[in-house]
Amino acid sequence: MAKNDSGHVIKAELHCHTVCSHDSSNRLPQLIETARQRGINRLAITDHNKIGCALKAKEMDPELIVVGEEILTQSGELLAYFLKEEIPARLPVMQVIERLKAQGAFIAVPHPFDIRRHGWGNEKLLKILPYVDSLEVFNARCLRKSLNSRCLHFAQQHHTLMQAGSDAHSLVELGLATVELPEFNNAEELREALKTGRISGSLLSPWDHFKASTQIAFGKVNPFR
Repeated sequence: MAKNDSGHVIKAELHCHTVCSHDSSNRLPQLIETARQRGINRLAITDHNKIGCALKAKEMDPELIVVGEEILTQSGELLAYFLKEEIPARLPVMQVIERLKAQGAFIAVPHPFDIRRHGWGNEKLLKILPYVDSLEVFNARCLRKSLNSRCLHFAQQHHTLMQAGSDAHSLVELGLATVELPEFNNAEELREALKTGRISGSLLSPWDHFKASTQIAFGKVNPFR
């Protein structure tokens, strides 16, 4: 198990959505409470092209929340953490990367080979690989195990940092995929911590996918209640 100098290991959920994403039902109070109940010590809120709910959640629980964003570029999606400014959707990928680096963000690639969900594929991924920090080698919402296995092999082949995320759009999914790693509080510490991180995860089952879809369909309400 990964440890820092103090021996303190935490559990991080690095890919999660709230109702600020159009396809998620997670309200902030319930999301924070559930994360705490499930032993999650760092929760990265990564809404689609928005950071408003992440900023609000950070005010509600500063120790737990990492302000993130899942950004749709003209080439595919990126995850970013420790953001100060929101990045709009559908910009050229290198422009997005430049904007993220200017604010000192940590940059990751979610579900890289899941083309159905704005993945990258091998050729495009190789082009951006020198400019990103980590690859999401396990995403609980991938419908096929082979998509995650392919990314794991790619990351090992190219010696990149690796991470996992539940990509939770409902409370049913929260914590399905986590990383145990040394405590981190900024982008540089996350880069160092992931070097010894341990990934745990299971794919969202068809039944839980149905329950998640039901929550999403009926859960679009005020995110702050």
